[in-house]
Amino acid sequence: MLWKTGLIFLCWGLTSGELQDRQSDTPAALARRTLDFGFVPSGVYDTVAYYEPGAIGILFNMMHAFLYVVQPNPFPEDLVIRVAKDKFGAIQSEYQKVIYYEIGFVVCAALGLLFTVLLPLVGLLFCLCRCCDNCGGEMHQRQRKNADCLRGLLTTLLLTTTFIITAGVLCAYAANQNLSSQLKSMRRLVKSNLKDLQTFANQTPAQIDYLISRYDTVKHQVLYDLENVGVLLGGRIHEELGKDVQPALDAALSMTGTMRDTKDALENVSLTLETLQEGTVKLQANLSQVRGSLSNALNDPVCMDVRSSEICRNIRSTLPRLEIAANYSSLPDVTDQLDKVNEVLKTDLGLIVEKGFASFNDTPTLVTDQTRNIVEGVKVLLDDVGSNITSFTKLFPVHSSLSNFTRMISHTHSQIEDIYPQVDQMDFYRWICCITLCCMVVLILAFNFLGLLCGILGFDRHATPTTRGCVSNTGGNLLMAGVGFSFLFSWVLMGVITALFLVGGNLEKLVCEPFQTRQLFKVLDTPNLVNSAWRNFIPGYLYNDPEMDLTAYSVYSNCKDNRGIYSALHLDRIFNISAFFNTSVYSKDVSRKFEGMKVDLRDIILLESEGKENLISFTETGINEIDFAAYLEEVNKGVTRINLAEFASQLDAQADQLSKGTLQTSLKGHANTIRQIHIQQVIPLEQSMSTLNQSIRLLERTSSDLPVRVRDVLEAVDAAQFLISQNASFVINQETEKYKQTIIGYFKQYIDWIRTSLALEVATCKPLSNIVDTAEILGCSFLLDSMNTFWFGLGCSTLFLLPSIILSVKLAKFYRRMDTEDVYDDIETIPMKTIPTYDTMTRFPRASAPPRHADW
Repeated sequence: MLWKTGLIFLCWGLTSGELQDRQSDTPAALARRTLDFGFVPSGVYDTVAYYEPGAIGILFNMMHAFLYVVQPNPFPEDLVIRVAKDKFGAIQSEYQKVIYYEIGFVVCAALGLLFTVLLPLVGLLFCLCRCCDNCGGEMHQRQRKNADCLRGLLTTLLLTTTFIITAGVLCAYAANQNLSSQLKSMRRLVKSNLKDLQTFANQTPAQIDYLISRYDTVKHQVLYDLENVGVLLGGRIHEELGKDVQPALDAALSMTGTMRDTKDALENVSLTLETLQEGTVKLQANLSQVRGSLSNALNDPVCMDVRSSEICRNIRSTLPRLEIAANYSSLPDVTDQLDKVNEVLKTDLGLIVEKGFASFNDTPTLVTDQTRNIVEGVKVLLDDVGSNITSFTKLFPVHSSLSNFTRMISHTHSQIEDIYPQVDQMDFYRWICCITLCCMVVLILAFNFLGLLCGILGFDRHATPTTRGCVSNTGGNLLMAGVGFSFLFSWVLMGVITALFLVGGNLEKLVCEPFQTRQLFKVLDTPNLVNSAWRNFIPGYLYNDPEMDLTAYSVYSNCKDNRGIYSALHLDRIFNISAFFNTSVYSKDVSRKFEGMKVDLRDIILLESEGKENLISFTETGINEIDFAAYLEEVNKGVTRINLAEFASQLDAQADQLSKGTLQTSLKGHANTIRQIHIQQVIPLEQSMSTLNQSIRLLERTSSDLPVRVRDVLEAVDAAQFLISQNASFVINQETEKYKQTIIGYFKQYIDWIRTSLALEVATCKPLSNIVDTAEILGCSFLLDSMNTFWFGLGCSTLFLLPSIILSVKLAKFYRRMDTEDVYDDIETIPMKTIPTYDTMTRFPRASAPPRHADW
């Protein structure tokens, strides 16, 4: 009753940590962050339920091999189940199967009983026979030609047999000593198991308290998410809405750049046009002056020369090309468009768009302000849940229950310690009995060895049977004494061996081997075995629910794997508190808190009306009315009709062909003048033309799609504004649900962690499987293997006592001093008539010659 009470208290205490997770109606979203609950403090168990027999294991293996030869049949699982179910009544109907399985043991037991019964009778008849001078009782030895060979053979056989008997006795003695020496290991194992049970009971409350305390991790994380609801929830809403809002505002913001670029381009057109108009007029005047001066210089008389006339004529023919190519005076200015653009730019569209960005980016703050009441409600819920968990665990007296269990273990330990003296005393009696049995054989061995020793050392080949020495005669007498003790002890030994063989062999084959192969668990877990109305007896006894899938093997294997006793014994069936810790409970509470969450973003204005009007005004600046073709036509003409730098180089080259003189000097001077004009006037004008060209083309591109771009921007902004003001509820509800599931996910992580910890780390029941393994080690490895090895060795010795008896009787004739011997006359061919044995003592006391027979 004490162990049952302890188990009930233990189960009751452990169920205070029961946590199960049932799936809620809505699938939980994955938590945004994986919580770290740390490691459950675990107890260290000292018991190592493993036994290595060492050198004596060789003897154990020999004994097991012998038992396999005796009983090679597999474990009769079905037969054992039927016998157990019928309360051994099935033996009557299944006796044939029982006999078939036990046939090896039956045969060996029958032989043992036959040995036990017949050997005393044989010994008695042998003694009576020898008293009548039969069966070797006659103190007369026939002389044989091969006597020495026969004596040597008998000596060798007896010596071999004696050594075999000695080996058997040593095997039995080693097994006997091993059993006694294992008592210390037994005490160590028992103490270690009880210590592990105390560790198990002492560590479990701390583990349960640790599980409960880890609720603070969930609470702190939820509080963190609640305090940052604007960043987490508002940020997600902002991110989702930003997929539409951001491009619209970016497009509107890009229009401010377009306006500035348009203004810059118009300013560049206006400035460069003025510069080109003034520059071309001045350039035209300079070119006209150079052209006139060159024309006058070519009137030099040198040009009349036949050799120089051609050069002068070529130079004169290129003079008309020294003039400007483009006429910018006819191009209209863009002052009106520039004024309109400047008017548009007086309104800072960029600032308006930035206000829209700022208003939209303020979404997290809006969410924080509008959910403040919801957050406070969830915080209150967190405190309530923590209080409920703490108060709930106090409903069960975990510490007091396990304290009772610990006291029960201590009491059990003290009781076990009290019976150790009795165990030692019983083991001493057992040891004495076993040593006594061994000493019986040792006594026979002593006579055999002494007899052989005296016989071998005292034997004289030249002595006749009647003249043998005292030592030799003593050896023969010792051998006969060994025969006598063999008849006295062998039947007792065989009786004890047969009894031990039947008990130990069947226990080994029916208990120990099935336990090692786990077939014994299959028998124990057979439905309706213990109780015909119970499918499984363990849940029937513990929970009164025999249909539960809880078997002895599942409990043992789970504890063997060091899993928690909570999952190994299905302790959740004692108290059904899973609903309290169920995720759906908290999800409903959290969902109820979030039902009132409403996020209103209608106050967000992406683009004010002033900004929209500004965009529309930009399309009405008239830049599309500029005559871009006229500008591009003039720009493409270039500054001058001819490249002045090339013209100056050609003029230098032509001047070099003339003879030195005034004309040559004048032409080179004009070439330098033209170069200066190119550098000082043409190149700046070309740069201005390039600027004008770029600005005109920019204005042309801008004006070509400006109305469409502005329309698209306004439509995108209006669509984004409509989304925020009217259709944002879907996004808000979607992200709110994700945020809510994130909060619930923390509870789910906590519950999953608790369930996993209870299954694998809390109250790991390795000590329970260690107790079973220790019982197997004590019963099978320590006790049964040693006992079986004892009868195996002793049985081997006892069996070889039979040939020892026969050989000793025959060999003793060669060592003992005979009363009479074969006597012959001196005539070699005629043997004397053999005197009857009964008359040899009076008529022929001595003989000095071996007989002469025809067969010698």
